[in-house]
Amino acid sequence: MRILVVEDEHRIANSIKKGLEQENYAVDVAYNGDDGYDLAATEDYDSIILDLMLPGMDGVKIIESLRKEKIHTPILVLTAKGQIQDKIKGLDSGADDYLTKPFSFEELLARIRALMRRPKIAVDEVLAVADLTLNPKTFEVKRAGKDVLLSNKEFALLEFLLRNKTRIMTKDQIIGHVWDYDSDILPNTVEVYIRNLRNKIDLPFHNKKPLIQTIRGFGYKIG
Repeated sequence: MRILVVEDEHRIANSIKKGLEQENYAVDVAYNGDDGYDLAATEDYDSIILDLMLPGMDGVKIIESLRKEKIHTPILVLTAKGQIQDKIKGLDSGADDYLTKPFSFEELLARIRALMRRPKIAVDEVLAVADLTLNPKTFEVKRAGKDVLLSNKEFALLEFLLRNKTRIMTKDQIIGHVWDYDSDILPNTVEVYIRNLRNKIDLPFHNKKPLIQTIRGFGYKIG
């Protein structure tokens, strides 16, 4: 899943990015409001972590502008402005949640997970199709009751496919959600990772129906 962090304090922004990447999220960072708005308005994110006090376009203006553009990506406001009036202003502008600095990274993670359980991304606690299950909290993947060991990117790719199991996902959509903006993606990168997943969740279970489908000319689907 792909997250945008808009935070002008480089130390905080980079710390959040590092922590989220360790949790298998793809993360882009913008250090000012103008760059943050441009990314949020043109790229497809699953969640946005947004400071309010930013150089250039401030956080409230970013939220209001995104909502006017009918962009409903869940937004978590992360700021040192902890007064009730500031919280009300942030939420009334269209933010979905509010966390004040200093903050616990564990709480930040919990709030992000809560945002992603809301209707826009509608997910169950454990993602499943047929006899394959994936637990986003514990990073456990099982098929037919047997553990399946995946790399971070393989896990992120499988999670994305499972969250969209009724849809055909194109290579561009997969790249946009599983890799961050600055990643150096080769044309066959998605094919390589799809093959890796098949080697782990389909081929070892030769008496089971393959789950990952290639829809030629369109993309991939799980089911």
